[in-house]
Amino acid sequence: MGGDQAVSSLKGVGPAIAANLNKLGVSTLQDVLFHLPLRYVDKTTVTSIRSLRHGDSRVVVGKIDGVQLTYGRRRSLIIGVTDETGQMLFRMFFFSRAQQRALQPGQWIWLFGEARLGSKGMEMIHPEYRVSADIPESPTSNSLTPVYPTTDGVSQVIWMKITTQVLANITENVEELLPLGILDKLALPHLVDALREIHRPAKSSLDDEGAIPVAMRERLVFEELLAQHLSLRQLREQREQKSAVALNNTSDLQHGYLSSLPFDLTKAQERVAVEVSLDLERSLPMNRLVQGDVGSGKTVVAALALLKAVASSGQAAFMAPTELLAEQHLATLSKWFVPLGIRVGWLSGKQKKSERTTVLEFLLSGEIQVVVGTHALFQDGVEFNRLLLIIIDEQHRFGVEQRLALRNKGMKGKEPHQLVMTATPIPRTLAMAFYADIEVSSIDELPPGRIPIDTVVVSDNRRPELIGRVKDACAKGQQAYWVCPLIDESGVLQAQAATDTVELLMVEMPNIKVALVHGRMKSAEKGVVMQRFRDGETQLLVATTVIEVGVDVPNASLMVIENAERLGLSQLHQLRGRVGRGNQKSVCLLMYQGKLGQNARQRLALMRETNDGFKIARKDLEMRGPGEMLGTRQTGELGLRIANVIRDQHWLVVVEKIAGELLQNHRGVIEPLTKRWLGHRGVYGNV
Repeated sequence: MGGDQAVSSLKGVGPAIAANLNKLGVSTLQDVLFHLPLRYVDKTTVTSIRSLRHGDSRVVVGKIDGVQLTYGRRRSLIIGVTDETGQMLFRMFFFSRAQQRALQPGQWIWLFGEARLGSKGMEMIHPEYRVSADIPESPTSNSLTPVYPTTDGVSQVIWMKITTQVLANITENVEELLPLGILDKLALPHLVDALREIHRPAKSSLDDEGAIPVAMRERLVFEELLAQHLSLRQLREQREQKSAVALNNTSDLQHGYLSSLPFDLTKAQERVAVEVSLDLERSLPMNRLVQGDVGSGKTVVAALALLKAVASSGQAAFMAPTELLAEQHLATLSKWFVPLGIRVGWLSGKQKKSERTTVLEFLLSGEIQVVVGTHALFQDGVEFNRLLLIIIDEQHRFGVEQRLALRNKGMKGKEPHQLVMTATPIPRTLAMAFYADIEVSSIDELPPGRIPIDTVVVSDNRRPELIGRVKDACAKGQQAYWVCPLIDESGVLQAQAATDTVELLMVEMPNIKVALVHGRMKSAEKGVVMQRFRDGETQLLVATTVIEVGVDVPNASLMVIENAERLGLSQLHQLRGRVGRGNQKSVCLLMYQGKLGQNARQRLALMRETNDGFKIARKDLEMRGPGEMLGTRQTGELGLRIANVIRDQHWLVVVEKIAGELLQNHRGVIEPLTKRWLGHRGVYGNV
């Protein structure tokens, strides 16, 4: 056998099982070894019936004291089992005549399954079982039984059979790729030893959570983080082999823009603007992430970059994830750039054909120098005259192929510079793990004079009081948001629907002008509603989370968020950032339903305690993990199989150092190492 052999070479793996294994990313014998258990169950210790607790998975040994076939709502076979401490039931709904004949009173039975508290005491439904004439022998093995993540058609029994076969020849099926000197220096076990114990661990080797053996897990965590880091470092190397147009120093154009602004840049904006400018003046393609809290002024920094592209006789594309946000950027950039003689275009998937045709012609001719849009920017048929710069707002909301498609619209032989922005600050730990191929700049300072937003957590039984508060604010000439997570009523989430809320608030506040905006509305309709709210014609805007980013109404000073306990910290912070953009005191009311769980209570308490987006992002990472923050559910994004960037952050500095050593002295192991852990995903990175 060999690690590259197909799983179909294993005994008992036919075409159907092989196809199901492929769905799980398991196609070779090596893949079997790296398909790691989720948890383990202990079949080595017998538990007395009296000691069973609801939900426990345990082994019970006793005597069959009765067998009954019943015909209620469904046919079932009920077997009574007794030991010296008490009695329980073993219940089966699916059974054969042979099974029924084999289960006879007076015989000994070994059971393993989840204990449940039924109407007649403890019972197990369809547990594993063995029947014998004599009392079963005590287990002689101290090995625990793994439980593997799986899919339909691949049972745990099948997993045990195929892993046993692959483990029998493990030295042939997996190669130790890391130099032994590195393993010795880090006091890490060899890969074969780690995998063998992870698949068949001794009870004493589990961690405090009963998960993967600690020392062996560390071995795989290190290798996975190393593989991911190397993949990103390789992408950086590949990008540095490409060339871009070095953009000119555009002090005159930028000076005209800066002098038109009614405010001075913060020190953080100035620092990041210089970092971006220096990148753009190189002939290597820029790949930089600018992160900053809500209201920190990222768009101003982006505008300075856009001006460098225009001054270099080029074009720039500014892509946003929603039409609402793209329209806001269009309005802002037009206000800034049109007086400077710069033509700003708009490209949307919902444009009229005649308007779209005109924009496409002007893009191809170069008459449009800056174009703003959504996903329509990277669709077929969109061609640029001289695309030098791409700016992507909230990049994690786009799939990796979408971002790559826009990048491919650059000039022949020249890569466009790329600047991505996010209002969800990324903790340093996460940046080290996921952005080794990208430079990160942080605008970690808010403009002076920003008044902190007061945040209050209230139960929904105080809804009448909140309605009264909104009435008072609107009566004083202020504006307010009322945010509902869902558009329509849901029997699953039981969240207050935005449509019902509008009707309720209109009845409760007949003298207040109320409007509704949500993601299913047509772009033009949303635009009208938002413009009326910006202009002050509407006093109260009921909205779904479509307003999470991009809506800037300085007169809005009050926000109510329904079902706040269901939203993540970063999303709550983004929503809260829609108020507090003027010169008046603003308040955000987080309304929750029912009794708060511990996790929800912690999240809402943090929102009340701080307005610091970086602190909130760190906590969000700890509580929800990197997938939610980075959008790793999208196609092609890098994910982690065993490592955890919070738990395992102590490895990150070590990984960076060892990666450099491998790149310098052991380049031959890099490709098989990244392929082992990342497969096809290694080719993407943060494009």
